[in-house]
Amino acid sequence: MSEPCIRSMGPAEAADLLAPDGSEIRLLPKLDRGSMVHCRLPPGAVSRAIRHRTVEELWYVLAGEGELWRAGGDVERVAALRPHTAHTIPCGVRFQFRNTGLSPLDIVIVTMPPWPGEEEAEYVAGIWEPNVDRPGAGG
Repeated sequence: MSEPCIRSMGPAEAADLLAPDGSEIRLLPKLDRGSMVHCRLPPGAVSRAIRHRTVEELWYVLAGEGELWRAGGDVERVAALRPHTAHTIPCGVRFQFRNTGLSPLDIVIVTMPPWPGEEEAEYVAGIWEPNVDRPGAGG
């Protein structure tokens, strides 16, 4: 059994890592069948578009405002990211998100199974021009 994770985060706390899409990630609890993170996208930031190879995600927006583009098969949609809204990222769906507000966009993300590593993400064409760095891109 995993130990509980208690964490209090302020707006200036450094991220544990950058996600392949360029968003800031702060690690939260993890179990054998799922992991949880706090994701933050600064004001004006636009993520890189990606597709997951093997995992699915559940998103719950804590604070901020933004938009989430998802495309899979013949379906393509843009959803509003607002506090207390929940969203899904099915395996294989292309997605990209951006912060359209004046404060950080904060999202709790549950990944099933747990995030296996950066190789999980496949970069794809999105609908907005990204303005965040890829991890390891230096800068």
